[in-house]
Amino acid sequence: MESALSLTDRRKADTRLAIARAAASRFAEHGANRVTAESIADAAGVSLRTFYRYFPTKEDAVAPLLGIGAASWQDALAASRPGDPREAIPAIIDRLLVPADTAEREGLRWTRGLLRAMAEDPALRAVWHRVNHDSETRLRTIVAELEGPDSDPFQVRLLAAAATDAIRLGLEHWAAGDRDPDGAAGEPARLARRAFAELSHGVSMS
Repeated sequence: MESALSLTDRRKADTRLAIARAAASRFAEHGANRVTAESIADAAGVSLRTFYRYFPTKEDAVAPLLGIGAASWQDALAASRPGDPREAIPAIIDRLLVPADTAEREGLRWTRGLLRAMAEDPALRAVWHRVNHDSETRLRTIVAELEGPDSDPFQVRLLAAAATDAIRLGLEHWAAGDRDPDGAAGEPARLARRAFAELSHGVSMS
């Protein structure tokens, strides 16, 4: 029975991710106003009823895909050495935002298109900000663990906010422009590193 439930859960997760990918791709290509839940369902190969079983709105459909990116960032930081997280964060930014292959370049292309689509859709922006807020909350725990039991909770919160906003601002500023559309030249990473250096300046973890 356990394996049957596990298989069911995996299928649900696969369906959820397929819908998320279809939504992100259509938003990036056509803009938010010209995409419907029905067109996302068609692109994902599911019924409209199935779509609404997984997501309450068309905008919510992109949350799992954005969450995967946030989780990659969290996992990378959690795997770094104990100590001052500021030493690890710039290298993690490069690892996650400088694409190493065609699939990663394609991922940054749809991210760019999705961020541009948010300009005309407040509900889509709300999903983006919710994912970032949840990521920042998780980062606080990770930063505190890296810093050890004597860490200052307020300084931990400041650094988690700086790290989260650096990624967000770097991606948003890059997406709004025309330079380096697939991130291959490292523009989003450069902007995120710069944002982190400036936002974290003066944050003392001692």
